[in-house]
Amino acid sequence: MKQNLTITIPDDLSQELQEISKAEAKPVSDLVRESIQEYITIYRFRQIRSKVIPFAQSQGIITDEDVFKIIS
Repeated sequence: MKQNLTITIPDDLSQELQEISKAEAKPVSDLVRESIQEYITIYRFRQIRSKVIPFAQSQGIITDEDVFKIIS
């Protein structure tokens, strides 16, 4: 199902979107849709991360190097 969404943005943001739209040869709606999807992905990742960090720390996994040691 698709849903239309109407938003109000400042003129300067609209201008930036228009410029990027032209440079990327993509409609503004595609740029906005991609931006919202990226925001949702990052939001969900942060939620999962905040739940996993305490468990990882309790197991002594603190740094990226600790993770690499485990998966290597």
